[in-house]
Amino acid sequence: MVNSNSSFKIKNNLYMSTSRILFSLSLCLFLAACKQSAPPDIKLPDEKGSLFFSGYYFNYKNADNPVGPGPNRFAGNAESAYVDSLGRLHMKILKKNNFWYSSEIISVKEFKYGTYTFTCETDIRNFDQKVVFGFFTWDDYSFQTQGNSEIDIEFAKWDVANDSNLVTYSAQPVWFSTPGPYKERTFKPAIPTKYISKTATYMMRWTSDSIAWESYEGETYPGPNKVSKWSFNKNNIPRSKIENSLTSNPIVVPQPSDSTNVRINFWLLNGAAPVNGQNHEIIIKNFTYKPL
Repeated sequence: MVNSNSSFKIKNNLYMSTSRILFSLSLCLFLAACKQSAPPDIKLPDEKGSLFFSGYYFNYKNADNPVGPGPNRFAGNAESAYVDSLGRLHMKILKKNNFWYSSEIISVKEFKYGTYTFTCETDIRNFDQKVVFGFFTWDDYSFQTQGNSEIDIEFAKWDVANDSNLVTYSAQPVWFSTPGPYKERTFKPAIPTKYISKTATYMMRWTSDSIAWESYEGETYPGPNKVSKWSFNKNNIPRSKIENSLTSNPIVVPQPSDSTNVRINFWLLNGAAPVNGQNHEIIIKNFTYKPL
């Protein structure tokens, strides 16, 4: 005769085992029946670079042998470009071991259409006629279709010692042509020297149809005193970029691609030494970008 307590325990164990099996089967059938949705996109921070400025990582351009622009040697280290305790970017042109070295930093992040601004704290009237500062977009891989996706703000005398119009706005291609530059693609505003001798803020707004540039007195955008403006749109003639025996497709407004970045450089025209023989420095207080 089976003990009633033993019989109850056996039945109870069988019930629990059966319940577990049925639950497991039900769970498997439920999971199999449900299509798993893809996980949400996770926005990862920029890959870290060698220098952090105004919320973005940059890497140094480094070249002991002359490369473009210029061509120049580029000192890819904190001696040539660094951020101070106030968050300002310092860029330098230096003579080392009897060679002149320029500086350039390249954003890790890719940039698209939007509004780009930066504030300069340097009196650019004191630049040597060989010195060029550039703030621009660039893409190593879009030469054929977009002429490297380049738009620019530059400070330079372009080898004219007494030039007082030191700011240049450009929608590339500008110079890469035969026999000369496409003049409608570049503009030098007549900004009074009292504004370029002190802190000023510069803007370029890039869309699929046009590019607009503006300059403001002071360190805010938009500031109360706009001192220059210019725009370039699709009503202009398509132009091709010609470089190293290569010719791009005709371009009106250059477009960004998947690898377009921001570059900031400080270099010597044609790689020539400054006429005054002096080292140079420029200080950029900040850089901002607002996508469309």
